[in-house]
Amino acid sequence: MTPPLAQRATAPQILSRCRDLVRPALGLAVRQLHPWHGEITAFSLGWDGVDGGEVPGAQGKGVRQALAVLGAEAVGAKGQSAVLGAVAVELVHTFSLLHDDIMDGDETRRQRATAWKAYGTGPAVLAGDALFAQAVHTLADAPGAHCVPAVRLLAGTLNDLVRGQADDLLFESRPWTGPGAVQPHEYRLMAEYKTGSLLGCAAGLGAVLGGAGRTSTDALTAAGRHLGVAFQAADDVLGIWGDPAVTGKPVHSDLRRRKKTYPVLTALASGGPAAAELAALLRGAGPLDDSAVRRAAGLIDEAGGRVAAEAEAHRQLESARACLESVPLASEALGELLTLLPFLVERTV
Repeated sequence: MTPPLAQRATAPQILSRCRDLVRPALGLAVRQLHPWHGEITAFSLGWDGVDGGEVPGAQGKGVRQALAVLGAEAVGAKGQSAVLGAVAVELVHTFSLLHDDIMDGDETRRQRATAWKAYGTGPAVLAGDALFAQAVHTLADAPGAHCVPAVRLLAGTLNDLVRGQADDLLFESRPWTGPGAVQPHEYRLMAEYKTGSLLGCAAGLGAVLGGAGRTSTDALTAAGRHLGVAFQAADDVLGIWGDPAVTGKPVHSDLRRRKKTYPVLTALASGGPAAAELAALLRGAGPLDDSAVRRAAGLIDEAGGRVAAEAEAHRQLESARACLESVPLASEALGELLTLLPFLVERTV
């Protein structure tokens, strides 16, 4: 049985506790990099500006770190046992963002320049490669019998991650409508690979490093993967209708790039006049101006794309909850996981 809601820590408190636990080891891992790569990583993590100054508010929330720590606590271990897993996952996450920003051409993240804009494309690619290697090295130092299954889980996750990124890039060349159009179910699978795999890995690594068996590890991993799809669907809503103060990106940023996201794809698949007009608008030549992106956002809403994305986020959240409740887990950690789930998604929708 989970603790009463009034007795639980809040989601920000949970995230802060887990970040504080992981930060010393994460800092040590970054310091082991080549100084140039370490500087770029510190900048990407929001620890330092290009000139070495602090950047208040630029740090991430540490979601993956928290999932690793809580995954260990959920199987009855101390959160400290999952620190190496949390560090490895955070390094992989940072590596993926460095490369993703280059591939997408994104110039800002968390309301400041991305690493490739601040340091150049080549240095950002190299820093990402260094983080990839350091993540594997970090997890290889996991104690005894837990090392091999932990590295195996991370390796599988890395394969899923790059597969999801490949699908995302390939979607860009496919038509908006017709037999070759990207379907919503294809997008969900891509999101599971690209976003869900790392969240699932975080929770699963916590369980593995905490000494859990296959059943509990699989349940925690599956919960994280569902959470990733939910997070992606909610993030897609933000990418069209989000407040730049929250997203750190210009309003309608995804539409300006004609990005195939879940609200767009479900709107196009709905049929009807709004879907037809939206398709014609997206197929047009040249960049979308302010008037065009506002019209496109309205058409997506009219065709049900926003509602569909929000509904998908909540369906995936319920699936994550069901996974967590399918196995016996420590009640306090389970309560904290259940507190985090809606916070990570509903803040965006």
